[in-house]
Amino acid sequence: MVRAEPTHSTAGDRPLRRPRTLIVGLSIVVLTVAILQTAVVPVLSTIADQLDASTVGVSWAVTANLLAAAAATPLIGRLADLHSKKRVLLWVLAIVLVGSVLAATTSSLALLILGRVLQAASFALYPIGVAILREELTEDRMVSAMSVLSATLGFGGGTGLVVVGLLMNHGANYHRVFWLTTGFTVVVIAIVVLVVPARPRSTTGSIDWLGAAGLGAGLSAVLLAITQGSTWGWTSPRTVACAAFGIAVTVGWWFWEQRAKQPLVSTKMLRRRPILLTNVATVFVGMGLYFAFLGLTQFVQIPHEAAGYGFGATVLEASVIYLLPGAITGFLVALVSGRFIDRYGAQPVLVVAAAAGITGFLFIALAHSAPWQVIAASILANAYISLGDGALPALIVSEVDAGETGVATGMNAIARTIGSSIAAALVAVLLGRTAADAAVPMESSFIAIFIGGAVTAALAMVLIALSRVRARPIDTAEARYESRAMNHEWG
Repeated sequence: MVRAEPTHSTAGDRPLRRPRTLIVGLSIVVLTVAILQTAVVPVLSTIADQLDASTVGVSWAVTANLLAAAAATPLIGRLADLHSKKRVLLWVLAIVLVGSVLAATTSSLALLILGRVLQAASFALYPIGVAILREELTEDRMVSAMSVLSATLGFGGGTGLVVVGLLMNHGANYHRVFWLTTGFTVVVIAIVVLVVPARPRSTTGSIDWLGAAGLGAGLSAVLLAITQGSTWGWTSPRTVACAAFGIAVTVGWWFWEQRAKQPLVSTKMLRRRPILLTNVATVFVGMGLYFAFLGLTQFVQIPHEAAGYGFGATVLEASVIYLLPGAITGFLVALVSGRFIDRYGAQPVLVVAAAAGITGFLFIALAHSAPWQVIAASILANAYISLGDGALPALIVSEVDAGETGVATGMNAIARTIGSSIAAALVAVLLGRTAADAAVPMESSFIAIFIGGAVTAALAMVLIALSRVRARPIDTAEARYESRAMNHEWG
């Protein structure tokens, strides 16, 4: 592999003077990802009613978003590694803004889905944010800053649900949700313009466009099979064909990347034991996110008189009473998790986080007759997800060179997306099982979902415990500046 070499410009090597402002600003930028990902889920049935569309057709507002994210995120991460990160960030936000405006103004399902495809560019905001932090911050701030960004993802999902619940009271039009994302994106663009430093590109190299197309096609086909399998049928020709095509293209992409002079993704990087196991563990953490989010949200909305379980909560009640305490806890835990990661390392923190997840999911599987039990489980599950999302990228960043940060964290973000998609498909299948005398899911389906969360948390714990992370400092702005200063002094 030909690595992207650092340029000789020193404009971006000197440590940033006001890092806290940058961290807060990028956290708000990353909040865009969470809001766009979760805000549309509670209003899918409303969209179907107001557009007179089928539930299957409207589900493509979620499916197309995930497929586009899988195809675009690694490529955008590579662009951020090779060009000015601020410029790439603004281009991504401009695409998201166009998608939000389109979704907010159209009454066509096809154009709404197109708007969601454009909004999928937001998935790249997190890896770009991490790459900017690595370029601008000193080593002692890097892990804590990444933890704050990761915490925002979990907290933002809960916040988005609450805001959507408020907006959609009394049968409001679904366009309100997309006007919300439009206004928020405008604010985020202003923050990037004012807060993010304009640095010249820090590496040189080229983009493997064929590799990008192959990776996008392969991942999209596999995700399509996963997300539509419950609708098409898991053994239907379409599902089997999509899965087979995706696997074949991904295998071909792997061999192509091994022979490319400047590959999109270094296969040697992906084969490193810590990176491989960390990405697989991220799939399981991503599954835990959706087991908790979808499972708890649906469970508390089931009317007790009809099913013998559940609490008959509205979307707003489910968000404010049952989910928001967990989201806030996850945010607060992640704010301090960086200190623990700095002191004890990411691996021990991840093991503790997984233990919290196992406890929370098993607790709700066994005891779910009182609201406090659901809230307690939500708190433990959110602590697990928030700590995991904070520590997993820290492991990835410590294992790659500075010029690979964007694409490496982009691949890690895709691993989380794949996990979430698998969990969403499993939840759809399980909740489709209804009792003969009722139109609501069986209680055993929810128990299976929560046990699935415990199992995936245990698998993540095992993988992280087995990984062997190199004890090396993260290459940051301060390290590069001091290295060049020393070379200049002795040169």
